[in-house]
Amino acid sequence: MFVKNLYEDAKNIAIKDPAATSVFHVIFLYPGFHILIFHRIAHFLYNIKLFFIARLISQIGRFLTGIEIHPGAQIGRRLFIDHGMGVVIGETAEIGNDCTIYHGVTLGGTGKDKKKRHPTLKNNVIVGCGAKILGNIIIGNNVKIGANTVVLNDIPDNCTVVGIKGTILK
Repeated sequence: MFVKNLYEDAKNIAIKDPAATSVFHVIFLYPGFHILIFHRIAHFLYNIKLFFIARLISQIGRFLTGIEIHPGAQIGRRLFIDHGMGVVIGETAEIGNDCTIYHGVTLGGTGKDKKKRHPTLKNNVIVGCGAKILGNIIIGNNVKIGANTVVLNDIPDNCTVVGIKGTILK
């Protein structure tokens, strides 16, 4: 199942990225795919309470890719992290299926609460480069978040959000 899901991730990236010439190309040359391998292993170890080893694997992935995903983050199927340098995904973040995240995106927490403090992205969300989504908020299905947008509140399904204030456009 692990290998099947990773192949599905690679195939999805090859479909979504016009620069990708093949799944083989993605598997060997895409840091956004490589970090998914590290994360899925680290997340498994995190769930069985091997926290140190999980964090170590996560840090190795960060060093090699420039993408930081906490091992506690829950990531759905077919995530596409494009040009991933500088992406940060916090411990209690949740990402649904078929999402796309561009470089410089932060899914960050607010406060020091040990409970849920990072955002939830539902399915089919696109997050533009440099966007900051902060706090225990929910981003609905089929939402598009523009480049450098700051989002601090829940966003309903089927919206486009742009700007520093994160104004909803319908």
